[in-house]
Order: sequence, then structure tokens, then C-alpha cells
Amino acid sequence: MSSKLILHVEDNQYNRKIIRDLLSRNGYDIVEAHNGEAALEVLARRCPDLILMDVQLPKLSGLEATRRIRANPLLAEIPVIAITSFALSGDDRLAFEAGCNAYIAKPFRPRELLEMIRGFLGS
Repeated sequence: MSSKLILHVEDNQYNRKIIRDLLSRNGYDIVEAHNGEAALEVLARRCPDLILMDVQLPKLSGLEATRRIRANPLLAEIPVIAITSFALSGDDRLAFEAGCNAYIAKPFRPRELLEMIRGFLGS
């Protein structure tokens, strides 16, 4: 059985490394993008099994990138988990309205994120 591919969209290099290490240790393949525009470029070439989308991104926000993903019939069914460090009241609603399937706020426990991912992709 091949590994599941996860696109991680995050502008902070340190956060990308933390998630990359966590996912790699748990058997996932990872492709990364540093902003929403770069994520769309990756998606033009590769179709991941799941997307981890930071909400606050330069050039194109994570929510706007998610709207564009949902508008593309070839990508619309890919689960998107919104990740944010600004867990304000109503942020989860905005993420769901943009098309995200789930929402998690930083800081989070690694096990919490892995359980969420497994909920979409299976064990």
C-alpha cells in the first residue's frame, strides 16, 4: 500500500519542519507550499490525499486558496484542514464557509492533528 500524500501550506519555515517531521515519522508523504499561490501551483501538478492549510498566508490567504480549490472539480473533494494561530470567535465558521472540512488552532498536540488526519484518510 502506498503512502498518503499530504500538501502542507505554511509560510513559517519552522512550522513546516515540525509538521514535516511529524507526518514523515507517521508514514505520510509530504509536499509543501509557502503560500496560497504556491499551493495552487503544486495542485496543478499533483493531487494530494489531504491538504493542511494555514489560514494566514502571504500573497493569497489560506481561505481564498481553499475557495479556489473547491471551485475546481478535479480538486473539490480533497479534504482541507484549516490551521490557524488566530483562534478567534467566528474563525472556524469562516474556515467552514470557505470550504474547509476541519479546523485546528495552534498550538495543538501532535496526536490531535494525527487523529484528525486519520479521520479523513484512515489508519
